[in-house]
Amino acid sequence: MGKKNNTSAYQHKKTPLLKDMQRHKWLYLMVLPGVLWMIIFCYLPMGGLVMAFQNYKLRIRGHSGIFSSFIYSEFVGLDNFKEFFTSKTVSFWSLFRNTLSISLLSLALFFPAPIILSLMLNELRCMPFKRISQTLVYIPHFVSLVIVASLTQQLFNSNDGAVYQLMEMFMGDGAPKVLTDPKFFNQLIVGQSIWKETGYGTIIFLAALSGVDMQLYEAARVDGAGRWRLMWHITLPAIRGTVVIMLIMKCGSILNTGFEQIYLMKNDLNASRAQVFDTYIYERGIVSGQYSVSAAAGLFKSIVSLILVLSANKIAKLCGESGFY
Repeated sequence: MGKKNNTSAYQHKKTPLLKDMQRHKWLYLMVLPGVLWMIIFCYLPMGGLVMAFQNYKLRIRGHSGIFSSFIYSEFVGLDNFKEFFTSKTVSFWSLFRNTLSISLLSLALFFPAPIILSLMLNELRCMPFKRISQTLVYIPHFVSLVIVASLTQQLFNSNDGAVYQLMEMFMGDGAPKVLTDPKFFNQLIVGQSIWKETGYGTIIFLAALSGVDMQLYEAARVDGAGRWRLMWHITLPAIRGTVVIMLIMKCGSILNTGFEQIYLMKNDLNASRAQVFDTYIYERGIVSGQYSVSAAAGLFKSIVSLILVLSANKIAKLCGESGFY
C-alpha cells in the first residue's frame, strides 16, 4: 500500500507542464499579465545593452530602422566604459559620491521608518482609530512626485515659504536655504521619501505581524512581560525574516536614487550634490544623444546592483536567515 502511494506521488510530481496548465488554467491566466509585463519591460530591453559596446547611431547611411542601427553600429569594445570612468566633464567619483551619500542616508533613516511605524500601529488597541491611522499614513504614497516637489518648494521658499519663515523666526539670518544649499540636498530628498513612502511601506510588515500567534503574547503576559518585552522578544523576531528580505532588496537599489524626484529638486545652485547616476544617464543619453555612454553607465549600475544583492543574500545565509534562495 505504501509503495502504491509513493508511486502515485512520484507520478504527480512528474505531471507534464501542459497538463498542469490545463488543470490550473485560471491561475495561469491570472499570472499571464504579470509575465507579459516582465517580458516586455524587463527582459526585451536588455537587448539594448549591446549599445554599451557600440558607437551606436540612430541613423546609419544606407540602412534604416532600429534593428539596423544595432546591427551596423560600430563595435568599440570597452571604450564607452573608459569614457564613463574618465570623463572630464562629469567626474565619475563625484557621481558615485553623490549617489552613495543619498543611498546610505536613505538606508539609515528611511529604511527603519516603516518598521518603526508598523510596530507603533501594531500596538494600537482601538481598532477604529487604528484603521483611520493606517488610511491616513497611506495617502501620501498616492501623491505625485511633481506635487511633492511643488509643496516642498512652496514650504521652503526663501521669499514666502511658511517653513522658512518659521525657521527665520528662531534662527534669524542664519536660517538655512534648504532648496539652494547643497549641504541640505540629501536630507531634503530623504525627508521627502520618508513623508511619502513610510506609510505605504508598513503594509508588508503589518501583513507579517498579522501571522504572529497570539498565544505567544498571552503566555508572555502570564510570565509578567510588559509591552516592551513583548515587542522585543515576540514582535521583532516575527518580522525579522521580512526585514532581512527587504534589506537585501534595498541593497540592490543602492545606486538607484530615483530620477524623477532628484531631477525635480535639482537646480543650478545645488547641482554639485544633485548630479547622480540617474540624472547623468538621462542628460548624457536622452538630452545629448550619447546613447552608448549612457548605456554603459546603466550596465555598470546593474552589475553593481547584482553583486550587492548576491553579497547581501550570502551574508544573510551565513547569519542563519533564509534569504532569497
